[in-house]
Amino acid sequence: QVKLVESGGGLVQAGGSLQLSCAAPGSFSDIDVMAWHRQAPGNERELVATITSRGRTFAEDFVKGRFTISRDNAKNTVYLQMSNLKTEDTAVYYCYAITFGGRSYWGQGTQVTVSS
Repeated sequence: QVKLVESGGGLVQAGGSLQLSCAAPGSFSDIDVMAWHRQAPGNERELVATITSRGRTFAEDFVKGRFTISRDNAKNTVYLQMSNLKTEDTAVYYCYAITFGGRSYWGQGTQVTVSS
């Protein structure tokens, strides 16, 4: 069982920055891929960025150049650094993990609100 603990959401003005964290205490070494997804009101959940256990990253075009995903293995944590935030980035952001055994887990979500 993998427990994902998210933090770092909040309210920020457009153009500002936030950093989200997703910790997986005790099971980080079991995780192959970690990702951030988001879901805005009335929209489907969508992928934002991924990072593999080897550090290979991927980011969707709508966040490239603004968001950076990274991981700190010593802290069992994945981060999403978000810069130049736009009002359309307002959403609940979810951490997602896939283990080497093929099981997947979701975090509880953290709200990010960008005001104009």
